[in-house]
Amino acid sequence: MTFLSKNKFLLTFFSIFILVTSCGSLPKIPKPDGSKPIEPNARKRAEQNVKDGKGIKLFKKRGDSGNFSFASANPMWRATLDTLDFMSIASSDYSGGVIITDWYSEGNLDESIKINIRFLSNEIRSDGIIINLYKRICNGNVCSTKQIDNELIFEIKDKILEKAAIYKEQSLEEFLENQPKKVYKE
Repeated sequence: MTFLSKNKFLLTFFSIFILVTSCGSLPKIPKPDGSKPIEPNARKRAEQNVKDGKGIKLFKKRGDSGNFSFASANPMWRATLDTLDFMSIASSDYSGGVIITDWYSEGNLDESIKINIRFLSNEIRSDGIIINLYKRICNGNVCSTKQIDNELIFEIKDKILEKAAIYKEQSLEEFLENQPKKVYKE
């Protein structure tokens, strides 16, 4: 063998070796907080997310009903939306864990409030949710906005946590039986 053909042979051998050894399954990666490890197989993660109600289904496939399945199985998210149903929602992002209401006023148009809710956890815990309350006061065309910290924040948080606990007690299977089923092929 000549020097050039030896190098081609070695290069081909190492390339095949790297490709073959990289196809093995990855170990489950533990989370930094010590909780359940992350599944490296994306298909299995997606299947589990759909089972947990965290999935989203956008496109209709043959045999599917075409219904969308959002993260409505999360009791904290559902309880927050139900608690704030009297206010219009300006923005909501489940993946970012944020709900922002529009300005709300009960009769006096010169005073209104806005609520920002940020989720730190899907668990039903008082420290898993941050609520910010803003008050806007207008005098003519001049408005001032300030963040307020009063009992209303605690009342809203308590109401959300109470409803979330009730939703969690309800059977998840009962809630999910009306959701479209996704079948994964391996």
